[in-house]
Amino acid sequence: MIINAPVGFSYIFKGMALLPQKGIRVFVLIPLLINVLIFSLAIWFSSHQIDAWIEYFLPNWLTWLEWLLWPILAVIFFLIIFYTFTIIANLIAAPFNALLAERIENKLKGLPMAEFEGYKSIPSLLARTFRSEAQKLLYMAKWFIALLIFSFIPVVNLVAPFAWLIFGAWMLAIEYVDYPMGNHGLYFKDELKLLKNNKGLALGFGAGVALLTSIPIVNFFAMPIGVAGSTSLWVQYFSKNTQV
Repeated sequence: MIINAPVGFSYIFKGMALLPQKGIRVFVLIPLLINVLIFSLAIWFSSHQIDAWIEYFLPNWLTWLEWLLWPILAVIFFLIIFYTFTIIANLIAAPFNALLAERIENKLKGLPMAEFEGYKSIPSLLARTFRSEAQKLLYMAKWFIALLIFSFIPVVNLVAPFAWLIFGAWMLAIEYVDYPMGNHGLYFKDELKLLKNNKGLALGFGAGVALLTSIPIVNFFAMPIGVAGSTSLWVQYFSKNTQV
């Protein structure tokens, strides 16, 4: 139920509280560095491209409405750029995020922290994580194209920014819940079914990650916070109360 959205949102703060803890901090470093690099590129790219894109896509016969359409198109292009770069960052960091989720789950369950054996385990994670990422990208592309067309239909596109926000929250929930679930052998079809049965929690959590992503400087930490929060959500709710 959508009424659970605030509960889902609260797991952002639980994720923040987990990252500084002993045994977890070191696993935050690589996802954090990847996110800093990718979001720095996103900020640079958006600052150079949004004006040009709006000028290109705004029809001449609608220039008299530029004062109204410019902010709408600016929001749409901003969301497209940052969601795209978020997906790229998560694709690159996927195996490291899976390791981070594993350590956090052990911490939450009170299990002993096994000695880390370097990154020898990463090759075994690549096939699993990239397969899941490919499935998510195909799913995202389907809805992305539909929303893009919707965004350029006159009048109807006035609500497009809200549709993009909902879409972004949903995709971010799918993106981050994938890490703890993937560690338990659950893949995209299982994750999608689980999240559809818990839309409120999913959208609330995804909205929280989206908010972090939109805040300068804070967005550098959005990825590890998202992994930590989604793992906490999995341990404390999904793994116990949801039948996939």
